[in-house]
Amino acid sequence: MSENYQPPFTMNEEITNLIVEIGEYVGTITTYDALRPNPILRRENRIKTIYSSLAIEQNTLTLEQVTDVINGKRILGPPQDIREVKNAYEAYERASDLDPYNIKNLLKAHKFMMEGLVKGAGSFRSGNVGVYAGTVLIHAGTPAKYVPDLMKQLFIWLKQSKFHPLVKSCIFHYEFEFIHPFADGNGRMGRLWQSMILQKWKEVFAWIPVETLVYENQDEYYKVLQRADNAGDSTEFVEFMLGMIGDALKEISEVNSRTNVAINVAINVAENVVKNEEKIIILLRQDGSMSAKMLAESLRITQRQVQRILAKLKSEGKIIRHGSNKNGYWEV
Repeated sequence: MSENYQPPFTMNEEITNLIVEIGEYVGTITTYDALRPNPILRRENRIKTIYSSLAIEQNTLTLEQVTDVINGKRILGPPQDIREVKNAYEAYERASDLDPYNIKNLLKAHKFMMEGLVKGAGSFRSGNVGVYAGTVLIHAGTPAKYVPDLMKQLFIWLKQSKFHPLVKSCIFHYEFEFIHPFADGNGRMGRLWQSMILQKWKEVFAWIPVETLVYENQDEYYKVLQRADNAGDSTEFVEFMLGMIGDALKEISEVNSRTNVAINVAINVAENVVKNEEKIIILLRQDGSMSAKMLAESLRITQRQVQRILAKLKSEGKIIRHGSNKNGYWEV
C-alpha cells in the first residue's frame, strides 16, 4: 500500500442519495432528545449491541444470559463465551475514551476485547489467517508481513480522506475485514470501529450501532462482503451498509414523528383546557347563573366538556355552587 493509497471504491448516485437521506433522518432524530439522557435505555442498548456482535461470532449465550453476566451474576455457560461478554463490555465501556482515527487506540481496544481469548491480544497477527465456510476457504487475509504497513496506510487514508464520514466508515469496515489484521476478533473489531467512526460524526449512532444492524441482516452481509471481494471493490458493500443504516434511521424517525404528534396533541389539549377554565371563570364572574349549556354555547365546546371543567374548578375550590342545579348560581 503506497503513501497515496486510495481504497478501490466508486462514488455513485445511489450512495450520494443515501448520504442525503441519512442526513435528513439524523437531523429529524436529533431534535428528539428523550433517549439521550436516559442511562437505563443507554445500558440496555449497550447490552443488545454486545449480544448482537458476539452472536454473529457464534457465541451461544442468550440476551438474558449476556445481561446477567454484565450485571455480575453467575450463569451456566461455556467459560469462553462468558469471557467474551466480559471483555466486550470492557471494550465498549472504554470506547468513548478512544479516538477512532488513532491506530494505537485500535490495538488498545483489541486488547480489551480479546485478552485471555487469543495470544497476542492488542497486537497485529504474526501468522496468516483465512475465513472459512466449513472447510472451504472463502477469504485469505493479507500476508502477515504486510499487515502493519497496510493498517498504517489505512489509518492515514481515514484521517485524510475527504469522503463523508458515512462513506469513510463503510470503506474502513470493508478494508479492515479484507486485511484481517488480527489473529482473531476481526469481525467484532471491524463492526465496533465503524460504529465509533459514526458516533464521532453524530452521537445518534450510539443508538443504532452497526453491530445490531449486521446481526439482523447477517446472511446478506456476508454475501455482499464476498461479492465485494470478488469484484475487488467496496462500492456494493458501502451501498449495502448505508442502506441498512438508512432503513434503521427511517424506522426511528417515523416512531419519533408519531410520538411527537401525540405529545403535541396532548399539549394542545392541555392548553385548551386551561384556556377554557380561564374563560369560564370570567363568564361566571359576569353572570354566576349561567348554565353549562349556556357556557358551552359561548365557548363553542360541548356541554360535557363544560361539566368536566366545572367539576374540576369546584374540586379545586375556585368556584362554589349555591342552590339547586335549576335555580342556583356559581360563586367565583
